[in-house]
Amino acid sequence: MQAVAIGWQIYDLARLTRSIEESAFILGLVGLAQFLPVLLLSLVGGQAADRLDRKMILIVSNLARAVGGLGLIATVFLPHQIAIPSIFGIAILLGAVNAFTPAASNSLYPRLVPREELSSAIAWNSLGFQGAAIAGPALGGLLYALGAQVVYGVSVTLTLLAVLSISLAKTPKHQPVAGANGLAMAIEGLRYVRDNKIVLGAISLDLVVVLFGGVTALLPVFARDVLHIGAEGLGVLRAAPAIGAAGIAFMLAVKPLNRRVGVWMLSAIAVYGAGTLVFAWSNLIWVSLIALAVTGAADMISVYVRQSLIQFATPDAMRGRVSSVSFIFISASNELGEFESGVAARFLGPVGAVILGGVVAIITAASWFKLFPQLAKADKLEETPEIFTSKPERLEAQPTAAKQSS
Repeated sequence: MQAVAIGWQIYDLARLTRSIEESAFILGLVGLAQFLPVLLLSLVGGQAADRLDRKMILIVSNLARAVGGLGLIATVFLPHQIAIPSIFGIAILLGAVNAFTPAASNSLYPRLVPREELSSAIAWNSLGFQGAAIAGPALGGLLYALGAQVVYGVSVTLTLLAVLSISLAKTPKHQPVAGANGLAMAIEGLRYVRDNKIVLGAISLDLVVVLFGGVTALLPVFARDVLHIGAEGLGVLRAAPAIGAAGIAFMLAVKPLNRRVGVWMLSAIAVYGAGTLVFAWSNLIWVSLIALAVTGAADMISVYVRQSLIQFATPDAMRGRVSSVSFIFISASNELGEFESGVAARFLGPVGAVILGGVVAIITAASWFKLFPQLAKADKLEETPEIFTSKPERLEAQPTAAKQSS
């Protein structure tokens, strides 16, 4: 809901004095503002997730997210010359929150279920997220008719309810990493990702594809100036990929992939690129919605395989740092991808920018078969090998975590 309101509010304010291309570029800058804190702080967030109580990190970071939402309410009542830079400042705050939240959450939830049920848990977790991603944009687009402040107010309320839910949840006792300084821990996490070619291939694939192939940042442009469907239509466009993703997530939750997961992942990326091309060329709302739903479904397969491979290959003592490295790549592909979309739209137009993304996705899928043969040959998720590069004494300092990862 909040993302829809921010996108529409920024684009509306920018269009008061700027062209379509210039306004699209400003939309992209919002993504850059959210990405830079992630780039600078994610490794810190990963260390925090391995050292500190992950549940408490989630509580504090979501309270900060609620504060950002209150700030967004205030921007509605400011002159546009002040509102735009204020929104950028809040975007930086939200980016800082995103440097800590994913590492803590991705490290915590695998410890809530037995290893043999982890694949299904990942799918159900994704289904819950996609369900919110379906209802959120659609509801946000409808509520925007009452004013952006209404959308932001509801978002703050729901965020506080989430904080309450997290506070009441029973979680296992945290086992902190012992005997390591911050720099050594960060280097260890980076080295782990570098040495595990399956993990590196899966993470970098998402980086390249979404960096160039994402269309989310440009949806306000398509809603207003290509398809002419308004803020309500923007909510529907934002929900369409989530609808496709939710359908696939439910199927994977009921029947997880068991064989040739690497081929499934790379093939899904090719389908994602094809759906992006159809969306770029469409002037019909129903064709655009189907194309976006296809991209969401394909992306869900890729996300499911990537998250499963990473979780099965990573010991619990390393999950925070590996998750932080993964999220740097993911955030680079999302927020920095929004910046790339804005820049491409500035010079190629919005349709040309989306066409470029679809072509890059298809080429990348074909290239990764050759560049990362280990990923292409990955068969069963549960058979993904663990690689741990720590010194033996650090494992001895964490017998509980080591046993669980085994």
